[in-house]
Amino acid sequence: MQFTLLMVAAAIAMVGAIFHGYVGGRLYMKNIRESQLASLTQSLSLVSWQMFTVLLLVSAITFIVVAWKPHLALMAVPLMGANALGACLFLVLSLMGHSALIKLPGLYLMGLTALLSWLGIAAT
Repeated sequence: MQFTLLMVAAAIAMVGAIFHGYVGGRLYMKNIRESQLASLTQSLSLVSWQMFTVLLLVSAITFIVVAWKPHLALMAVPLMGANALGACLFLVLSLMGHSALIKLPGLYLMGLTALLSWLGIAAT
């Protein structure tokens, strides 16, 4: 059971990384380029955007490793926490006036990834 839960968590994170990095990155940069932000601010914004993609990718890879090698379960704990805290961040910010965030998939995908990885690790 833990193998399946961790692999589903990994799949969600991997699909999220691909979608966020490629599709989301293109849409995001289009909007940033059209803004009045300074060039350095645009570049730093892109780094921030793609760091989330990196988090998703590292989460996916780690959950796959832990699914195949359950004795390495502690490797997944920080990423499980990062996904849970990321979901909480989306929720808190959306409740604090950034209501557009509640419509984005980040809250749901990070929350589901955290939940599935926690259940997968707890089952070991």
